[in-house]
Amino acid sequence: MTDWFHPSGSAGDGPWEVSLGTSDSPAMKENWDHTGIKVATLAVGEQIVLDAAPEERLVVPLSGSFDATVEGTGFFLRGRESVFSGPTDVLFAGAGTELTLTSQNGGRVAVTTAFATKSYPARLIPAENVPVLMRGAGNCLRQVHNFGMPEALEADRILVCEVYTPAGNWSSYPPHKHDTEQDGETALEEIYYYETQPAENSSVPEGVAGVAYQHVYASDDRPIDVATEVRSGDVVLVPYGWHGPAMAPPGFDLYYLNVMAGPGPVRNWLINDDPDHGWIRATWEGPEPEQLFPRPSRQAQAV
Repeated sequence: MTDWFHPSGSAGDGPWEVSLGTSDSPAMKENWDHTGIKVATLAVGEQIVLDAAPEERLVVPLSGSFDATVEGTGFFLRGRESVFSGPTDVLFAGAGTELTLTSQNGGRVAVTTAFATKSYPARLIPAENVPVLMRGAGNCLRQVHNFGMPEALEADRILVCEVYTPAGNWSSYPPHKHDTEQDGETALEEIYYYETQPAENSSVPEGVAGVAYQHVYASDDRPIDVATEVRSGDVVLVPYGWHGPAMAPPGFDLYYLNVMAGPGPVRNWLINDDPDHGWIRATWEGPEPEQLFPRPSRQAQAV
């Protein structure tokens, strides 16, 4: 395994099951400078505190609901049953602010981060206001929730979205990159955090853990080659290079949470496709398909 792939349970720190890239994380790989993610499971009434730091944060409930306090101001995040239950309320906390999270009913929460120099006001984005996009078509169709992108959130650096890929489909496709600050492209690090669930009406035996696949490969002379199975709770870091596809095999739906930020003057997700694969976009023209999630399934796979 490479330093860019972190299996579930391998990147914990104290109460956090995942702690990568944030201001208080254990030492990270060289050349990782802009983004971070923390994930925790909290019992009913359990509280966790993130001290003020030079990073902005976006709180994403994965399951359950949460009370939050940012510099003395309280917020309530209604949350959801699981990541496959549709959009959730999310909370933005600006750089230099203390953040406290308290579980209402027991659940899991992700705190995504980006180092920032300018602080923006705390803001709750209700689930009803989350932009929902359908991307691709056919067996490349997936659903994207853009709650932390420029159209939904004013911030200094952080870009966050979540993507749902039905069983048997490919996403993060065509393979693309955002590793160079140039016309039509922004230089952004990216984090993928994954979960899976048995698909609706699947024949997956009880107790079989879900699996998916992720590919990252070099776009220039900087070496990188990640081709790995991913399971619930795993993380892949993308410092540069082409990345995609993220593949959901038959039987399991795939969820991933993306965190991006970079050093450039413009906070935006601008990409270039791998020219060997970009042709597929022309085959997707037509009316926007109906949303795929939420949809019923057996119980989501726990980490």
